[in-house]
Amino acid sequence: MRSLNPRRMFGASLLVIIASIAPGLADTVFTPVVDFPGQVSATSATRGEPVYKGSKVVISGEKLIPGQEITLMRGPTVLNAAGPLVVDAEGKFSFELTVDADAATGQQPVLVIAEKPAAAEMITLKISPEIPISGTEKFAIANGPVTRGLYQVDYSEASKAVFVASAVGRPPVRQSALTKLDAETLAVLAQAEPPAAPAREDEDGGVFAVYGVGVDDANGTVWVTNSRQNTIAVYAQADLKLIKQFEPGAVNHARDVVIDEINGRAYASATRTGNIEVFDTRTLEQLAPIVITSAKRGGEYSAMSLDIDPASGKLFNVSMSTNELAVIDLKSGESRLIDLPGAKAAAGVAYDAKEGLIFVVSQQSDNLLIIDEASGEIKFDLPVGAQPLNVTFEPKSGLAYVANRGSGTIAVVNRKGEIVANLDAGNSTNQLRADGEGRIWAVNKARGENDPTGDNIWRITLAAE
Repeated sequence: MRSLNPRRMFGASLLVIIASIAPGLADTVFTPVVDFPGQVSATSATRGEPVYKGSKVVISGEKLIPGQEITLMRGPTVLNAAGPLVVDAEGKFSFELTVDADAATGQQPVLVIAEKPAAAEMITLKISPEIPISGTEKFAIANGPVTRGLYQVDYSEASKAVFVASAVGRPPVRQSALTKLDAETLAVLAQAEPPAAPAREDEDGGVFAVYGVGVDDANGTVWVTNSRQNTIAVYAQADLKLIKQFEPGAVNHARDVVIDEINGRAYASATRTGNIEVFDTRTLEQLAPIVITSAKRGGEYSAMSLDIDPASGKLFNVSMSTNELAVIDLKSGESRLIDLPGAKAAAGVAYDAKEGLIFVVSQQSDNLLIIDEASGEIKFDLPVGAQPLNVTFEPKSGLAYVANRGSGTIAVVNRKGEIVANLDAGNSTNQLRADGEGRIWAVNKARGENDPTGDNIWRITLAAE
């Protein structure tokens, strides 16, 4: 009997193996690709609520290609471990997961990988810090309903009244009001509806809806921003009669307006630009703007909240797009820019003149920065709640108050960067202001039709010891 040659046996076996895998070698991981065609987002499973540790989250997509297979990854971990998610006939998919208790807060990157055809996109799942309610017993709090769609509030010492700006819906906005309330009883004293706005290209223009508000006691007026028409208007405090409606385009997407009663100036932030528009509060003329240019290469400054200290002649503003703080000398019009590392989507600013501290809150990083004005040093960086939108400083107590729109709370912080209280302020806390008399005035928006504390005004004072 002839013996088998081991070399020949190995060669024959190798041929069999190669033949068996040859079809696989013809395939490739580099399949046909397309630009990512749709939109994918990660939000709380409960509409309108922030995402915390332990929250249920829905990652959903739309405008995708029917039949595409979706894989979701956080780092090396596949979130949909049971298998790819198949896009339905309407171009949609949805996947629910629970954020684990050990998850880190912050903007978590999630990679969305599509196949058949291939595409990929990175999205962000923001996990916010959940700050428990505390310290309520330290404060006297009064609140009451006003009207739908509250945005901003300001207090008039001369009128002993508060003025609230409100607007409802998307353009063309047809429901809006400037409301005057008694500062003691919170009763409505007067209410004005804005005039009709110019018609849009394919429909009516709605009204000159009011969003921001600033009180001028020196001239007995109330200034309001008309964000949708990119302008501003002036009303009388006494009866809310319209004194002047500026033409559309005067202030690009006007947000805040603050008043320098000493020098007779109104300053309005023009969002999506670096302009602070300037007005004479006596003649009601528009003057040359203050123009802020980002110090970051390629940066486009976008002016958000304003705070003013007329005594020192300083104006403060933050940029949502470049996360910079501008300290503006009103005599020279010159700006000094301070970078804000750790801030994402800077939104609110407040000034402590006594200690030379600046407070900045940012919507996407969920934090409050306390900054030394002279050096630009960030002294404290602390989480304060979900989506902090605005901040105000109360000089008598030395406390800063932060409106957390996402969590519906007002965080109270001392100069040492410590949260001394976290107050329930209904849902969607929008804006707040200290009145110089020890009180904080705040407004919030309703979440849905049957929100018992929605669209309320809030008066907050330290309780007597």
